[in-house]
Amino acid sequence: MGILEGKRILVTGVLTDASIGFHIARIAQEQGAEVVLTAYPRPSLTQRTAKRLPSGPDNVPPVLELDVTNAEQLEGLADDLRDAGFDRLDGVVHAIGFAPQTALGGNFLDTPWEDVATAVHASTYSLKSLTTACLPLMKDGGSVVGLDFDATKAWPVYDWMGVAKAGLESCARYLAKYLGPQGIRVNLVAAGPLGTMAAKSIPGFEGMTEMWPKAAPLGWDIKDSEPTARACAMLLSDWFPATTGEIVHVDGGLHAIGGVAG
Repeated sequence: MGILEGKRILVTGVLTDASIGFHIARIAQEQGAEVVLTAYPRPSLTQRTAKRLPSGPDNVPPVLELDVTNAEQLEGLADDLRDAGFDRLDGVVHAIGFAPQTALGGNFLDTPWEDVATAVHASTYSLKSLTTACLPLMKDGGSVVGLDFDATKAWPVYDWMGVAKAGLESCARYLAKYLGPQGIRVNLVAAGPLGTMAAKSIPGFEGMTEMWPKAAPLGWDIKDSEPTARACAMLLSDWFPATTGEIVHVDGGLHAIGGVAG
């Protein structure tokens, strides 16, 4: 029996089989969970990718279109989930982040507020809006897990996305405070750089991917999302019943040592 046996989990951010969300959904299924996916902006691509999950091409999980910056879609999410056969959720995975190119790659001092606002809305506030949209289906409690990137340092080229991640960390702590009485845990997994489509779109990202495997005490494989996905599965399970507001680092240990940020 898997650690997620009988759990019903919503997973966002599945675009291709390189997406971290895909590997979280894969391990969740392998550990006994039933998953439902959300997709934006290309649900058809997510549906094709979902056929590669362990459930197979003949048993593809439901894929719901959801733009986490669209208030109308968020308001209808609980009903859409019920229509898809999910009248209960035990877990929610926030694997969403977006910033315009002007907010990345060394443009920090010149990024206009409108683009900063887009990054914060999509990458930070969306943790709160997605979680509250799912609350009607989490009356028995549950676990919310978000993907993070260590926001204690100013990383090269990450710029306003780094600020958005710092906000994400604070948002998770406040959600943990306010949702704890409802039996809902909120935690983040801070992963090292991984070769996803989103990461590759960051100008200069290759600098971090070259540095990280050399500097991390345990080493680091940018092509291996398995450690990150396993950590998410553990936090979604009942094995951490008294842990909330936490940031679990899955980065080869680089966060624990100094002198690596440029």
